[in-house]
Amino acid sequence: MSDKTGIAWTNATWNPITGCTKVSQGCKYCYAEREWGRLSANPKATTYHGRAFTDVACHPERLDQPLRWKKPRMIFVNSMSDLFHETVPDAFIDNVFAVMALSPRHIFQVLTKRPGRSKR
Repeated sequence: MSDKTGIAWTNATWNPITGCTKVSQGCKYCYAEREWGRLSANPKATTYHGRAFTDVACHPERLDQPLRWKKPRMIFVNSMSDLFHETVPDAFIDNVFAVMALSPRHIFQVLTKRPGRSKR
């Protein structure tokens, strides 16, 4: 989670969930999995260190981050996961959307390989 990013099409990343599993050919060149090796080897990256990429975890302590950003940003939600991963509880997804609703100054970008679950 960072209020700055090297991703050209966004201003910030917000990762209230990390980890994922592959579900389609679109996952073949996964950015998150590619970055995971570096992050999981870094003891300072505490939410990644020592974890497998397939170990999906919710981070409630990160939920309020966009609320603290005063300057408007375009925010990539879950650059290191998929918000609609089957192991993410519906209540947690609701919390993520509640934060987005409470942050109208930002534009949130949600990418998914699980569009069926996003329709619920």
